[in-house]
Order: sequence, then C-alpha cells, then structure tokens
Amino acid sequence: MATIADVAKLAGLSRATVSRVINNHPYVSDEKKKLVKEAMEALHYYPNSTAQKLRSQKTETIAVLVPILTNPFFAYLLEGIDTVANERGYHLLVCQTRYSQEKEIYFLNLLKTKQVDGIILTSIENDWNKIEDFSEFGPIVLCNEFDERANVPTVRLDQVYGGYIGTRHLIEKGHTKIAYCKGKYGKHFSKLTMERELGYKMALAEYDIPIREDFIFREVTDIEGGKITLRKMLSLKDRPTAIFTGSDMVAAGVITEAKASGLRIPEDIAVIGFDDQPIAEMIEPKITTIKQPILEIGQKASKLMMDIIEKKDGQDEFDSLLSLQLIVRAST
Repeated sequence: MATIADVAKLAGLSRATVSRVINNHPYVSDEKKKLVKEAMEALHYYPNSTAQKLRSQKTETIAVLVPILTNPFFAYLLEGIDTVANERGYHLLVCQTRYSQEKEIYFLNLLKTKQVDGIILTSIENDWNKIEDFSEFGPIVLCNEFDERANVPTVRLDQVYGGYIGTRHLIEKGHTKIAYCKGKYGKHFSKLTMERELGYKMALAEYDIPIREDFIFREVTDIEGGKITLRKMLSLKDRPTAIFTGSDMVAAGVITEAKASGLRIPEDIAVIGFDDQPIAEMIEPKITTIKQPILEIGQKASKLMMDIIEKKDGQDEFDSLLSLQLIVRAST
C-alpha cells in the first residue's frame, strides 16, 4: 500500500507539501498540485478519511513560541497577536523556548497532536528542514524571525535597512569608530541578526570605513549585557566613539554604565538602540533608536493565521515586509 512518503518521492516534493495539497492548504502552486495529483493516481494512493476528519477539528487555540518573555519586545509582539486573536474568538497558548531546540520541538508537537490549530514562531531554534515536517499537521506562521527556505506565511522587517540607517546616522554625525552589538536569536542561526549586521557593514563600506572585529560584540540582549559591553569597550586601547546596539534595553545599559564611568553622552560615546520601546524615552539622555512597528507585526501575523484556519484568501500577504524608521533623540 502506497504512503504519503511514496507520493512525495515520486512527485519530487516534501511530505509537508504533499500533505498541504491533500488537505487543501493555501499557498501551494498549481504546478505542485498537479505533480501530487499525478503521483497519487500513479500509486493509487487515497488519503485516510479518518485522519483527514481528525485534522479538521478545531481547538480555537493558537500556540505562540517566544524565546524569552522578559524581553519587552516579545511582550508587545504578543499584545499585537492577542488583539486580533481575541477579536476572532481564538485563545493564545504562550510557550517560552528559552532558545532551546528541544523545547521548540516539544511545543511544535502540540500541532502534531492537534492540541492547537496553528503555531506562530517568533524565533527559530532548529534548522528549517527539521521544522518543516510539522507544517503537515497544521499552519505555521513566521513572525519577526524568518528563513528564506520556509514555504509558510511570514511577517518580517527589512533588517538590512535597519542596520544600514542606524550606522549611516552615526557616520553622518562624524563617527568612524562604530561598535555593533549582536543579539542572541537561537542556537541554530538567525537571518534577522545576520541581515541587521549586513546593513551595518554596508554602511561602513559605503563610506570606506574598515570593519573591525574587535568592535563587534556578540549575544548582548539586556541592560546588564549593555553594561558589560561598555566596560569591554573602555578596555580597548583604541576604543569606539559610538555604538549601535541590538535593542533599547542594551542601549539603556550602555548609557547607565557610561554615565557611571564619567562619560558624556553623546560627546564621549554616542548610542543608538533598536525597537523604540518606552525605556528609550524614559532614560536620560533619551535614546536614538530604530522604530519597529511591533504591534503591527503581531497583528499581521495573527490575522494571517486566522485567515488560513478559516480558509480566507490571504495570498497577497504571504510574505509581508514592513518598514523601519530612524527616531533621532539626544543619545546621538
């Protein structure tokens, strides 16, 4: 008896794609539908109607996987997701992965066991090839983090542009020795982090400023990390005069430690944050930052998920790329 794996092999497609065709999921090309249909006919494969019926059952619950709940960025993202979910009559199950690959797989199994109708991923801990198979059991939407191999709806930001405009702003202020903080977004890899760093390097290259590895600080995610980074910068013989941080929390830590060390901001060290969280306007001096439309990201991802579950047409929003904005304040 033929299996779904046999159909996938004959069609030259993944099992997840074959499953999406069988279950009439959106976002599958006509060409792939044709290949699957021909393979099914050649193998005399017929879907299990009982399994299909089980898959059609709804829990009206969406799982949202976040790496860490103490980061305000993800709190605001959840607020955006929940606003739409609540309006559409869905509940959220918030799952904290703590950047763990094992936890991510554990929570993805909620989709496989039909305990949730869909999953929104705000970070990616495993290789996408490992995650893709779970889309056979229900919709997955990427929100914030992304992977170009993922054939699932994605809501993301132009991170290259964000890294570029922040760095260019510092250069235009006369800085040539600019440090950069990389965040921590998963053990596997992060396209988000990679693209933001690419924007930073693009701006330096445009102005013929050499890239210095000793000016790049890794896995800096919070206020304490910002303080530690400033201390590392001060230990350098030829130290930076400006720093582009990965978040407003990190920027706040840098500013706090700089002031404690007797440095003036922005005269001795200019600081740019990222996100435009409330802390950016609460700390003195107020933080120049790259504004992300966090609530909008969450709302769009949530709407995409509900539309897929309810089989509404959202093809035009399969990959939503939102813009970023430079907000200039006193820290630069």
